[in-house]
This record gives sequence, C-alpha cells and structure tokens, in this order.
Amino acid sequence: MTMNAETLSRALVPLPQQEEIVRRGFWRKVKRTLAKAPFLDRAIAAYYAAVDPATPVRAKAVIYAALAYFILPADLIPDILASVGFTDDMGVLLLALQTIAPHITDDHAERARAALARAAADEDVAAS
Repeated sequence: MTMNAETLSRALVPLPQQEEIVRRGFWRKVKRTLAKAPFLDRAIAAYYAAVDPATPVRAKAVIYAALAYFILPADLIPDILASVGFTDDMGVLLLALQTIAPHITDDHAERARAALARAAADEDVAAS
C-alpha cells in the first residue's frame, strides 16, 4: 500500500471508539516508544489538547483519530521496522497537527515537555 495524502487522510476519519482507545493506551505507547519515535513531544501536546475542555469538538476528533492510529498495532508500516516503522504514524500525526495547530497552546506544549522529562526519568508520565 502506498502512503500518500489520501491514505493519510483516511486514517484521520473520526470513529466513536477512538477517544477511549487513546485514553486507555496513550501513555503506555509513549513509554514503549520513548527512544524510537522522534515526534513524541508533538503527540503528547496533541493529547493534552484533546483532553482540554477548551479545545473544540472537531479538533478533538481529528486529534483522537491521529493518536488512535499511533496507538493501534495495525498500520501501514509496522512500528517494529527499524528507522521507518514510525513514518506513517508521524505522517498521520503531522497532517492532523497541521489541521488543528491553532488549538495546541503553549500550555499543551509545556506539559508535553514536562511529561517527556518524567518519562525519560522513568517516572509516571500520566501524572499531570
């Protein structure tokens, strides 16, 4: 399967169960991919935007779709492939971020940096 804008945009179709998938599995995926996924800071900032009551529902739907794609094991390029496994996840996330960029605040980015620091120190990343 070729990864292009159409393929990536299909990954961003909101589904009702995506919020629950993200809430259950996000921090576990962050811990497992800490040294492997170079876009985690943006994924975490997007997560904080999704759980922020001030974020519009449409933006939340896009974020949850992208983060669910990141969390779920079935994707275009298996995450276990060295150096290329997260390229599809990153593409989906960056497309989502481009769509909802105005809704990711400095506070979301700061909380993401703090969560990454806690994760690197092997502390509870979901604590904030």
